[in-house]
Amino acid sequence: MKNFRLSNDTHIGYVHLQIADLKRSLHFYENLVGMKRVREVGATAALSASGKDPFHILLAERHGARPKPARSTGLYHIAIRYPSRRELARAFRRLYDGGASFQGFSDHLVSEAIYLADPDENGVELYVDRPRDKWVLQDSQIQMATLPLDMDNLLGELANDEPKGGSADPMTDIGHVHLHVSDLQKAESFYHSLLGFDVTQRSYPGALFLSAGGYHHHLGVNIWAGKGAPTPPADAVGLLSFGVVVPGKETIEALKNRFEENGIQFEAKRDDIVRRDVLRVRDPDGMTIEFISTN
Repeated sequence: MKNFRLSNDTHIGYVHLQIADLKRSLHFYENLVGMKRVREVGATAALSASGKDPFHILLAERHGARPKPARSTGLYHIAIRYPSRRELARAFRRLYDGGASFQGFSDHLVSEAIYLADPDENGVELYVDRPRDKWVLQDSQIQMATLPLDMDNLLGELANDEPKGGSADPMTDIGHVHLHVSDLQKAESFYHSLLGFDVTQRSYPGALFLSAGGYHHHLGVNIWAGKGAPTPPADAVGLLSFGVVVPGKETIEALKNRFEENGIQFEAKRDDIVRRDVLRVRDPDGMTIEFISTN
């Protein structure tokens, strides 16, 4: 397979989630996480930090959707990235005041992160990056770890008279997506060798991290749900797709050519929800990746 690398400006644009109750999910993502509604059409709502396009989270209600089986492929978590430590601290307090249950607090060296789940048990990471000049590169890998997060220090970012509630800073976005896959080698072949993401870290047991442009990771994949884990049923809550934004149509055309050369099925068409031309492809576990260009 010919070498191919995605442009440095590539980033995650959005995640598309199947949920069981739109009203319940909107309360979580708007009132607690701090997103704003861009538009709502029937049982589908698009959210962003600014309340304008491009959206970051697309919620699609499926009435009677069942829980995602724990030992299956699919979403591990979506990662909402705040532009500053203060904004992450504000998000934590907004969630805490709203009665959210937290699952973990971690210092990853490259970032500081808070973990919880949405009402459908979709994993959610809230995080802020440390400056890039603080990231350590060793043996061509960006060093990451899972250490305790100093919450007292983080909450020290808040002023004593800090107003409660509020919304997320408009610069908040989706920093990365982390997936359960059935096989790491197949995932690496697809996301690295075919799509052109760089491998940034392979030292975590059972996991692989990939990115474009030297970021610590735009994608995480792991086999923590079990090697050979099955695909979840279509009527389960979870990830329907995620969008990858590339800087130009030249990349879209290059990807189409790679798919054709390697016998990979894809779909290229106008998407009424995204309101852009979308190049859609599925990974080895059937998860949908949607490529869109900025022009």
